[in-house]
Amino acid sequence: MTPGSRGSAVAAILAALLLVLPACGGGGDQTVEITVDAGSSARQVAERLQDAGLVEHPRIFTLYARLRGAGSGLKSGQYRLRKNASWEELLDALRSGRVVTHPVTIPPGFTVRQIAPRVADVAGVPADSVLALARDSSLAAELGVPGPHLEGYLFPETYRFAAGISPREALAAMARRYREFWGPGERARLDSLDLTEREVVTLASIVEREARVAGERPVIAGVYANRLEEGMRLQADPTVQYLLDRPKERLLYADIERVGDDPYNTYTHAGLPPGPIASPGAASLRAALNPADVPYLYFVARPDGTHIFTRTREEHVAAKERVRQP
Repeated sequence: MTPGSRGSAVAAILAALLLVLPACGGGGDQTVEITVDAGSSARQVAERLQDAGLVEHPRIFTLYARLRGAGSGLKSGQYRLRKNASWEELLDALRSGRVVTHPVTIPPGFTVRQIAPRVADVAGVPADSVLALARDSSLAAELGVPGPHLEGYLFPETYRFAAGISPREALAAMARRYREFWGPGERARLDSLDLTEREVVTLASIVEREARVAGERPVIAGVYANRLEEGMRLQADPTVQYLLDRPKERLLYADIERVGDDPYNTYTHAGLPPGPIASPGAASLRAALNPADVPYLYFVARPDGTHIFTRTREEHVAAKERVRQP
């Protein structure tokens, strides 16, 4: 048989398969889920499709896949496929890796300790292993964020990940989304400030944990900017909460003293902490880049989450008394 006739024969077989075996059968728009293991051969995939009721003739499907140049390279993962899908549709999904994805939502203000279980759930690994990875300074450097680790740089958003994704890949996607925040405008604004990128994100993370009302973010950032300029300690409760095993509704002096030696404690250490204490969202990052020009040095939270902002310590003490009154 000449090469030309051989090619014609292959084309004829392929055309026949497409005409005679376009699908497994009925099923309407019903779907079925299958999992393709890594390293599976075309024959093994065909048998998995048969078990799921998607293919009646696995040997012929294997031949079909090979004739279509897909004897190898079918992607592993979890698939959701239509029961009446044509063989062409099945093969296209398997070749392109259109696997089922799962939403992973990271709210603004989450810490790596809160993020780790969500990544671990979709990755199928222990949360402690994800947490250790997120606290690895070498990974932060590899992913191009200011560090000292990934705290603060796992951007708040809803991601879609395939089951079994590696934790490194998931964290890299979050860090990549953080880097995308920094457009030319944000970089230009950063250059105009007397702060590094890490310091801006650190300030933004404190703002994120303090603010309950969107409009107050720039004002809170302005208060902390004023304190930094005056050389005052920030005395930000969220920095102490960050050090506790479990956040407390009401912070006590005993809590502050218990972690007094830690550089993240802004009651006992001047300036910003060594790094972010949570993942700030875009609004808090912009507030840190553009703090409001306000005269305030203090604020106290009302029961509804809003704050009373004051200029002097005397005004601050009076505001605290007002808040405590029933």
